[in-house]
Amino acid sequence: MKENYPIFVKWLEATDWILERLDKYPKSVRSTISNRIADMTLDVMEQIIEAIYTKNRSPILDRINLHIEKLRVMFRISFKRRYISKKQYAYISESLNETGRMVGGWKKRP
Repeated sequence: MKENYPIFVKWLEATDWILERLDKYPKSVRSTISNRIADMTLDVMEQIIEAIYTKNRSPILDRINLHIEKLRVMFRISFKRRYISKKQYAYISESLNETGRMVGGWKKRP
């Protein structure tokens, strides 16, 4: 059933990409920024699944949006510290923006 939701499919791809990139972060930040990014990424996945199976989605979708905004900041920091390339930053920024738009569209649905 989850595969019928484009946001689930999109975020599954993003999660895979993010976790793969985090493996390449310097060891010195793996216990800080990379763990925070990984936790938020997985929290978004859990919340998407929760929203799929819940009638009152609005509070969950609000939490997803908050996590996406936090991830934007974390990836901006990652880019400035050169943990990810400009191309990778552009890719994840667009992925986060698209997911945010999907959440917004989902929130407008009755």
